[in-house]
Amino acid sequence: MTTTFEKPAPIRSKRANRRLKVLLIAESCNPKMISVPLVGFSQAQALAKLADTHVVTHWRNGDDLRGAGWREGEDFSTVNAEQAAKLTWWLGEKIAGRGKGWTLQTALFVPTYYYFEHLVWKAFGARLAAGEFDIVHRLTPLSPTAPSTLAAKCKSVGVPFILGPLNGGVPWPKQFDAARRKEKEWLSYVRGAYQLMPAYRSTRGDAAAILVASRDTLKQMPKQYQRRCFYLPENAIDPARFTMRRTHKAKRPIRVIFLGRLVPYKGPDMLLEAVAPLAQDGSIVLDVIGDGPMMGELKEMLVKLGSPPNINFRGWVDHGKVQEWLAKADVFAFPSVREFGGAVALEAMAVGTVPIVLDYGGPAELVTDKTGFLVPMGNRQQIIHSFREILADLALNPHKIEEKSQAALRRATEQFTWDSKARQTMEVYQWVLNPKLPKPQFAMPVPDL
Repeated sequence: MTTTFEKPAPIRSKRANRRLKVLLIAESCNPKMISVPLVGFSQAQALAKLADTHVVTHWRNGDDLRGAGWREGEDFSTVNAEQAAKLTWWLGEKIAGRGKGWTLQTALFVPTYYYFEHLVWKAFGARLAAGEFDIVHRLTPLSPTAPSTLAAKCKSVGVPFILGPLNGGVPWPKQFDAARRKEKEWLSYVRGAYQLMPAYRSTRGDAAAILVASRDTLKQMPKQYQRRCFYLPENAIDPARFTMRRTHKAKRPIRVIFLGRLVPYKGPDMLLEAVAPLAQDGSIVLDVIGDGPMMGELKEMLVKLGSPPNINFRGWVDHGKVQEWLAKADVFAFPSVREFGGAVALEAMAVGTVPIVLDYGGPAELVTDKTGFLVPMGNRQQIIHSFREILADLALNPHKIEEKSQAALRRATEQFTWDSKARQTMEVYQWVLNPKLPKPQFAMPVPDL
C-alpha cells in the first residue's frame, strides 16, 4: 500500500515541465452551503494547492465563489442551466413533497445534468482538443446514477477523464421499509434502472480512473471497471474551519447531541425513545440540532413519553456554529439507518466528541471501535435498546468517553482532511498519466493510525 499521508511534490506535466493543469467539473461547488456543494468546493480548493486547476460550475455558485476570493475566468468559470434546474426541483417537490423523494430528485436531475455538461463542452471542448488541460476530473455530482457525456468526449480528444468520488446506493435495511415509504422513496425499488440511461456505460468505460467513496458503491460497479477504481471517502474536515475542541471532562449528566435533518431515516424518534428514561432520571442532557418535517411529530412524541426534562429542540443552526454545539457535548448520537457519507460524524470527531452510529452505510466506514461506538443494524426496538444501553453505561462510566475522545480527534484531523484527500487524488493522477507506475492502493475502509 502506498503511503498517503506524506505530501508528494506537485505533479508536473511532461510538456514544458509545468505544473499539471486540471479542469475540475463541479456542478455543485459552494463554500456557503453544506453537503455536496461544500464537498465540491473543499476538494477543489485543496487540489488547487497541488496543481493548476480551473473549476467549471453552475452559475448559481458564482457570487459565493467570488466572495471566497476566487477569480472568475482564472480560478473558475460558470455555465447557466438555471431554468432547467428550477424545473427539476419544482417537479420533484410537486410529486414527493419538500425534502423527500431524493431518489426521484436524482432521477429528474439527470436530464438537467446532461444539459450542464453540454454547456461545459461548448465552452471548453476546443480548449481540451488543443491540449490546454492534462486531465479532466468530475468532482460533483457524487451520485453514481448521474452519467457523464464528457467521459467519451474527453477520450476522443486524448484527455484522461477521472470520475468521483461517487457515493450512493446504500440499500434500505429491510427492517425500515416503512421509513422508506414515509420518505416517498418509491423509485428506490427500481433504482437499478439508472443503468439504462444514455452514457451509463461510456461514463465508466471511457473514464481513466473512478474514485468510489464507499464499499456499497464499489459493489455496484461492474467488475470490468473495478481495476480502475480507487477508494476515497468523499467527506473530510477543514482544520481551518474546525478549530474548537472539546476541553471538558465528561461527568453525569453526560451531554448528548443529535445533529441532522429531522426526517425518518435519520432516526431522531428512535433516539428520543432511547434517551427519555435517562433524561428523566438525570443521567443525560440531549440537544437536538436541526429541523425538518418530523419536528411536530417529535414534540408530540416527547409529551407521550412524559415530557422528560433536559431534552431540548434547538432548531436549525448555521453550519459555522455547529462546532460550538459539538464541542459542548460529550457524545454525538446518530441512529441514521441509511447514510451515504456521514460527514457529521467526522465533524463530531474533529472536536473530540465521541460518535455512536449504526454499523451500516457511510458512518461505519468513518467511525471505528477506537474512536466511537458501532451499533449493529436491527429493527427499531433493537436499535433503541442498543443506544439506551450504551448511553446508560456511559452515564455510569464517563471515563469511557475520554478513552475514545482523543483517538476520535486524531483520526479526523490526521486522516480525514481535504489536504490528505487531495494528496491521494494526486497519486491517482500520477498513475493515470504514467500507467507504468504501480497502481495506488488505498485501504477500505480507512484503518486507524
